Amino acid sequence: MSATMTIRVSEDTLAKLTKIAEGTKRSKSFLAGEAVSAYVERELAIIEGIQRGLADVKAGRVVPHEQAIAEARQIIAEARRKKAQG
Repeated sequence: MSATMTIRVSEDTLAKLTKIAEGTKRSKSFLAGEAVSAYVERELAIIEGIQRGLADVKAGRVVPHEQAIAEARQIIAEARRKKAQG
């Protein structure tokens, strides 16, 4: 099921969309719908990730910054050693 929505875009964006539509043999409407869908999915994933992170903080499931940095440095050093060994 789909619904119709009217949006305003700059002339520059419309020109670029037209170029993509011509190059891909897709309609501007199809491409705009795909772009909106991708944007919505990405933004929802970001929001949900932030909400999970805030829930972790609230529940005390956190690691001190210094510990996280030390662990990251250790992982990087180990990867460099393995790379140097060949």
